[in-house]
Amino acid sequence: MLAMQFADRREAGRRLAAELLPLSTERPVVIALPRGGVPVGVEVAKALDAPLDILAVRKLGAPGNRELGVGAVAEGGTAVLDSSSAQQLGLTRSELEATLERETQELHRRVARYREGRAPIAVRGRTVIVVDDGLATGLSDLAAIRALRKRSAHRIVVAVPVGSRESVGMLSEEADEVLCLTIPERLYGVGLWYADFAPVSDEQVLALLAEVRGENLSN
Repeated sequence: MLAMQFADRREAGRRLAAELLPLSTERPVVIALPRGGVPVGVEVAKALDAPLDILAVRKLGAPGNRELGVGAVAEGGTAVLDSSSAQQLGLTRSELEATLERETQELHRRVARYREGRAPIAVRGRTVIVVDDGLATGLSDLAAIRALRKRSAHRIVVAVPVGSRESVGMLSEEADEVLCLTIPERLYGVGLWYADFAPVSDEQVLALLAEVRGENLSN
């Protein structure tokens, strides 16, 4: 039986923030990957007194099993594909294109909902901390890194509470630094490392973003 490492995403974010405090002198921008990365990112942004933004990324799941990620697409059109997994599953080009089209539409919906007309925070020349609730394949975070490189981020640090050894190694090749609090011998699943890993809704994302901005949604 696995021992729970984190009570919930916000508690994980506070523990992550304690390790990231030295970066506060670099005046970083915290970029959270919705939905699960937002509660974690809120705690990091508050502790570092840093601006928080989202970067919408969608996993490209295999037909018939969307939880099995074979790639990811980030807002701005940056996409990554695990070619070996796609080939092993026998995915056709038409299936991949259909999956990409469907997830891109959901990506656009989320961007419109979460940003509410606001422009993305500029990251050109800045240190950026990419926060997620965990790394399974790491493909979503890889798409985020590449999207932020296109936006001319100066330094990219990926920060997560838990992740697989393989995904941490892969991201270390493209990020400037990867901070992962727990790297188990076998991940099994990100949710198994949390006592509370309830799904995060759009409404919760909006409330968390408003919390960081100091807004009151009841007004």
